[in-house]
Amino acid sequence: MAEAFPPDTPPDELPPLVLLIHGLNSIWWTMRAPMVALAEAGFHAVAVDLRGHGDSDKPPRGYDAWTLASDVTNLVRALGHSSAVIVGQSEGGFVAWTAAYRRPRAVRGLVVVGSPHPLAMRHAALRDSTQRRAVVPRLLADQAPRLPERRLTRDGAAAVEDMLRSRSGPGWCDTDDFRETADLLRRAMLIPKVAHLTLESRRWMVRSQFRPDGRDFRRTVARVLDQPVLGISGAEDRFVLPETVAASAPWARDFRTALVPGAGHYPAMEAPDQTSRLIVDFARRAHLT
Repeated sequence: MAEAFPPDTPPDELPPLVLLIHGLNSIWWTMRAPMVALAEAGFHAVAVDLRGHGDSDKPPRGYDAWTLASDVTNLVRALGHSSAVIVGQSEGGFVAWTAAYRRPRAVRGLVVVGSPHPLAMRHAALRDSTQRRAVVPRLLADQAPRLPERRLTRDGAAAVEDMLRSRSGPGWCDTDDFRETADLLRRAMLIPKVAHLTLESRRWMVRSQFRPDGRDFRRTVARVLDQPVLGISGAEDRFVLPETVAASAPWARDFRTALVPGAGHYPAMEAPDQTSRLIVDFARRAHLT
């Protein structure tokens, strides 16, 4: 977990909290740009490693959506706050959506980056051939035992860099920032147990579709959220289509979208200044309502 505080803030006078959650095969580092921008704007900004990732604990169980969401909302209280704006990238956004249903009073608003509402993604995967081709084959391949872990860790976790490269927009892959990020994420994937535990939440997403816990999850997240939600997409994202993110509107009373030109699936890293401004502006609005 990494924290950024506004300058000279006494611990007992912390400003509003914004909690940032990374995506698949990732760590808190990927959210560092908005974390710093939020702190400079006067927020208490915290970027976390989800359980099983990076420096967080690695218990063998607890990778279902409800448990991961409880980790997040419990952290809000542990940090001394009653509520927070939650920012989630990709599968971190899936956790953020779930947290808003799991404990609504702890979530003042959501910023989801390349992360549709769970039911919007489900509908798109079933009905939109382009979205289905982008996400379903890898989801299904990750259900096999042991082989996906070997794929992730082979050749120094080269698959992690390949994923970053294939899902980003033009330009970022040629930068020193990309090379630094890819190297860091490859090393994080090689931490013992991380490859297996990274995949456990994806396995739950698929396997729960056919179990009672999945039916209960879909029933719960079918409600319309009262909290404001901002859906950010990279205009060049071909992994989670901007149209799929925009299709989340029926599940939030106040839902807005923003496109980041030139960015792919990782706007917070590919276009950090613009993405950070969108997040800061939303956090200000959410804490005024």
